[in-house]
Amino acid sequence: MRPPHPDLAVPTVLDVEASGFGRNSYPIEIGFVLPNGHTFCTLVRPEAHWTHWDAQAEATHHISRALILARGVPVPEVARTINAQLYGQTVYSDGWVNDYSWIGALFDAADMSPSFKLENLRVLLDDQEADQWHTVKAQVSSERGVQRHRASADARLLQLTLLRLRNGHSP
Repeated sequence: MRPPHPDLAVPTVLDVEASGFGRNSYPIEIGFVLPNGHTFCTLVRPEAHWTHWDAQAEATHHISRALILARGVPVPEVARTINAQLYGQTVYSDGWVNDYSWIGALFDAADMSPSFKLENLRVLLDDQEADQWHTVKAQVSSERGVQRHRASADARLLQLTLLRLRNGHSP
C-alpha cells in the first residue's frame, strides 16, 4: 500500500444526479463534500433546450422535473458558486465519465470554464483498495443508515468509503 499523499488525506468528492444517461442528459443536482466535511448541494434549473427526461433516472434519485423547474438554481449561478468553492482543487468522482460530461454541459451552458479539475476517484485507489471498494462502501452505507440518494449524500458516502479504506475507520 502506498503512503498517503498529504494533500489527498481527505479529498473533495463530487457527485452529479442527472436527467438520465446518454447524449441528451444534463445535470439536475450537483453536490460535493470538502475535506473538512462541509457539504454543498444544489438543484440545477434546466436550460430551455435541456428537455430529455428519463423516468428510470427519476426513480433512482427521486428528483422530479417539476421540482427542478420550481426550485432549481439557474445554470450560471450554479457554475459561479461551484467555481468559487472548488477553485484550484482536484475534485474526485466515482462516476467520472458521466459526471465529467454533465459538468461540461453545465459550464458550456454557462459559457464558463471550471476553475477546478475533475478526476476519477479510481486514481486514488491501489488494486487492493479497488477490490475492497464495494464491500467497504456497503459497510459504510449500512452504518450510516437510510440516506437519500442525492448528490451531496452520495459524495459524502464516497469520501467516507475512501477514508475507511485508507485508515481502517471513518471520521
